[in-house]
Amino acid sequence: MRLNSVWRKLIILSFLLFMVVPVLATLIFSFSTLWYKTIWPENYTLEWWQKVLTNRNFSRTLMRSLHLSLITSGILTVMVTPSVYWVNTKLPKAKTLFEFMTAISFGIPSVILALTLIRFYSQVPWIPVINSPRILVCGLMVICFPFMYRPVANALDSIDVKTLTEAAESLGAGWWSTLYRVIIPNMFSGIINGFLLTFSTVFSEFALTNMLVGSRYKTFPLFIVEFTRFDSRQASALAVISFAVAWLISLLILVLTTRHGLSSSNKVIGGH
Repeated sequence: MRLNSVWRKLIILSFLLFMVVPVLATLIFSFSTLWYKTIWPENYTLEWWQKVLTNRNFSRTLMRSLHLSLITSGILTVMVTPSVYWVNTKLPKAKTLFEFMTAISFGIPSVILALTLIRFYSQVPWIPVINSPRILVCGLMVICFPFMYRPVANALDSIDVKTLTEAAESLGAGWWSTLYRVIIPNMFSGIINGFLLTFSTVFSEFALTNMLVGSRYKTFPLFIVEFTRFDSRQASALAVISFAVAWLISLLILVLTTRHGLSSSNKVIGGH
């Protein structure tokens, strides 16, 4: 047993090092002046961070990425959650279609998806989405659908949906009331996991954004890549900021929604 415990700790430690070391190296490089002769930089400076933070496009692109991430995650949450519940209770045979859509979303390269959306909507002039953030949201919803669907579906499969629905309906609750007051509090962790996965994916998406809108709607990942062309140390500082912002926003959402989920569960338990 002790040997197994040691191996578990070593595996976890190795995984943590594998994940943390690149971030730490990027952080150190963003403060370095020269770093090519020894294992550590020869000197440190705040010059690159000052240049990045005072750039006029820094806050603009950051807010655009946050806004885009929240909109896409919110729309997918609102669309996927009731759809999955409806399929499980009313149309169980449609699960195969949802699984197929998930596989398609995983299999389509971003470049192919971008070209397809541009070609299609350019032939539909009454839907003005070409060269606008709206077409970007459409494309991001396609590639992020599996990240939202899978956690929600798994959370729903882990509870007795049929019994909960029948109990709520026997007490006079309608379909929407059952979903909001009974089902969602019991699968709240899955919804939050899907939301955070979608948020982080959208916040760091580059290829699809570059193809669909490019410099017309420059987001934070495009801003980072722009810096890699002339100063990799400033790009490293931006990469660290991107990681920190995404992590902090995700942590904040997780804390707030977990508290809300606990209070909602307590209300349901108290009512029951």
